Amino acid sequence: MRLVIQRVSDARVLVRDATVGEIGTGLLVLLGFGGADQPDLPETPVWRKMLDKLFNLRIFPDDAAKLNRSLSDIRGDLMLVSQFTLYADCRKGRRPSFTNACHPYIAEALYERFVEDARKLAPGGFATGRFGAEMHLDFTNWGPVTIILDSDEL
Repeated sequence: MRLVIQRVSDARVLVRDATVGEIGTGLLVLLGFGGADQPDLPETPVWRKMLDKLFNLRIFPDDAAKLNRSLSDIRGDLMLVSQFTLYADCRKGRRPSFTNACHPYIAEALYERFVEDARKLAPGGFATGRFGAEMHLDFTNWGPVTIILDSDEL
């Protein structure tokens, strides 16, 4: 599982020119699953650790402008968007291979479960994209701050 976490002052996701999700200050998270991720992933310590990191990474400024506050601390918004291209392999040629990405059937179930688990923990507003849809993201990266979390590196 990979998360690309972006601190944002606002974000929205559109499908066919219609807004399907919108947030204010918080995190926009691109979420992808790899071929090694299995349906039982939500029952593992890695799953819980990724959720804990997401909500408790101290990447928001405190009163002294130091990055000491988390999404939970600021009661910020969260947007989750599925993104299989996080597992692109660009080592050969110029066309990325996606053979390292999770099978869509498994990935969709994992994405929906992550959405469900994250929604329960979300301290502020919550939004998602639409799995498998072509989406357009419109956001303002605040900082810029972008963090990559990979379950293989925990």
